[in-house]
Order: sequence, then structure tokens, then C-alpha cells
Amino acid sequence: MKSIVKALLAAAGIAAFAFSPANAYEAGFENQTKPGIFIGASAGMPPPGVYMFNQVFSYQSNLAGPGKNTVFGGRNVGDQAAVDIQGFIFVPGWTFLGATYDALIVQPFVMASAGDPLNVQASGVHNTYFTPVELTWKLPSGFAVKTGFSFYAPTGTIQGPAGNANVGAPFWTWQPELAFSYLANGWNLTAFLYDEINTANSRTNYTTGNIFHADFTFTKTIGKWTFGPVAYYVAQITDDKCPVGTCTAFYGPGGPGAVGGPVSTPTGTILANAQRYQAFAIGGLIGYDFGPASFSVWATQEVFTKASNAAAIAASGADPSLITAGSTVLATLSYRLWAPEEPAKAPMFHK
Repeated sequence: MKSIVKALLAAAGIAAFAFSPANAYEAGFENQTKPGIFIGASAGMPPPGVYMFNQVFSYQSNLAGPGKNTVFGGRNVGDQAAVDIQGFIFVPGWTFLGATYDALIVQPFVMASAGDPLNVQASGVHNTYFTPVELTWKLPSGFAVKTGFSFYAPTGTIQGPAGNANVGAPFWTWQPELAFSYLANGWNLTAFLYDEINTANSRTNYTTGNIFHADFTFTKTIGKWTFGPVAYYVAQITDDKCPVGTCTAFYGPGGPGAVGGPVSTPTGTILANAQRYQAFAIGGLIGYDFGPASFSVWATQEVFTKASNAAAIAASGADPSLITAGSTVLATLSYRLWAPEEPAKAPMFHK
């Protein structure tokens, strides 16, 4: 059997969620895709068949950014998440415009908490992730390109008047993706780029700005072992939006659930949350191919984070922006569930 680790780590479309109760988004929500989740993936494509992967990860962090001082008086506030992910990859063997087609469906389950003074805990089903189409082109000299379109449907555990009391989200997220890889001689040198584009929260009309991700893999496979450095970069690249007069029912100066002053200026500029943020993490990956299944682990540490809200500074002189800064450990077990049977060979007859 061909290496399953190469097949499934080559298959993209693995999504996950890292919860933070106060970050660069609408209060109570995080980015829908875990930064770095495409580490280990590539623009390659497994052989025809149905594949499954199981992922678990832990994200341990503290709140950072100027809001650590302006909101929490400089105290450390811990933020943790434990996530389990079940995913399926379908590779029917179809081709289109010279590319190989595949599709995915992924379901994350989340437990998350934040420490004193927030004292927030949540657990449940995150929004389901669908990839109806991915197309992979194999190029000369070991290069490959993959593009795809994915989305999160609001199928998760959604609670509270603003929909922010648990780990589901009452909005859709569109996620276009593009990957470039060099895959010759045991190398996986990949840049995986994707963007989260959110619709408005159906309960508050608040729209979180676009979130850009770039995940980087630089690994080498020798025998059954795969290892090498990895990294990711994530940034909010457009401002949040809140139509005037529509976001005051559940948000005020007291935070989520508080009723009072608006979160936006008369022009709709958001004052309550960060409008720009960045995070960069580095780490390493190690994997082993067992034959019928493969296993890999990667770990990263966020070495740079930044969050800001220029409108809040101009309006009040204070910046409440918050972002998490911490470390991730993620493990993946992947295997093939089904593959087409090889055509029967005709018997050879001799005179």
C-alpha cells in the first residue's frame, strides 16, 4: 500500500477551532479556522478512495494586547481550548481542466475556558466545515498547485441572545484556499493560503472582518519518518462592521450581554473590539507511517502577536484590543477507509 501519511497529509481541507472569549472579533467568537491547521498538508492529492482523519489539539494561552492593561489592569488571564476533530476526504478519481477533484466534510468538537476574572467555560459542537470542491494540478519537476472553496455552516451549539454563549456561531464563513508545493525527493515545501470571509451574525447584525491565514510546512521524509520546521501567520485584514442602531441590544460598555452604550460610532466604526491583529508562530512536526495508518504531531509557539483599534484610541484615548498568545500541540491519525478494487487481470493462455 502506498504511504497513507503522504496521501492524507497531502490532502488539504482540515479545519479546526480555537475558542477565545475576548479577541479581535465580535465578543464571544474566535476565528473559525485554527491558525496552522493546514501545517503538514500540501497541494498533493491521495489516490482514489475514501479517507478519514482524527485530530486532537490543545491550545494554551494568555490574553495579550493593549486590552490586557486597559481592561484587566495588566493581570494574566488564561485561555485554553481542547478540540477533537473527525474528518472525511472523498477522492472519486474525477478530473476537470487537467486537475484532480476531491471533497471534504469535517466536524470539530470543542471544550474551552478562560480564567479569572472572566471565568468562562463552554463545550459543544463547532460549526461544520464543508469543502465541496478542491482541484489539484500536478506540475513538472515536483511542483503542485491546489485551489478550493470551503465554508462553515451555522450547525454548531449556538446559545444566548447574541449566539455567543457556546462554541457554535450564528453566521456562515466562506473560505477560499490556495496552496503551492514542492513535493520531490521526500520534501514537502508548502505555503497554504486561505481567507475567512464572514456573513453577519443573524442575531446581532455584527460582521467580523476578514481573517487571512498562511501556513508553512518545510518537512523531509526519510523512510517511514517525516520531520521538519513549520510556521503560521494569521491577521485580520478588514474592519468589523455593525450597522448603526442594530448592535446595541446585546453589547454595551460592560461587554457581552450588557445593555447600554453602542459599540459603534455614528458611522458604524467598532470601538469595542480589535480591528487589526497579527500573530506569528514557529515550531516543528514529526510523523511516522505505520502502513495502514499514519500519525503525526506538530507543536508551535506564538512568538509575535499584536492587536489594535485606531478608532477606539481616537475616541477615548484607550485601546481595549485583546488577542491570545500561546502554544499549540496537535496530533493527527489518518487512514484509508475504502479504495476501488483493482480490475481483475485477464488469465494468460499459452498454446
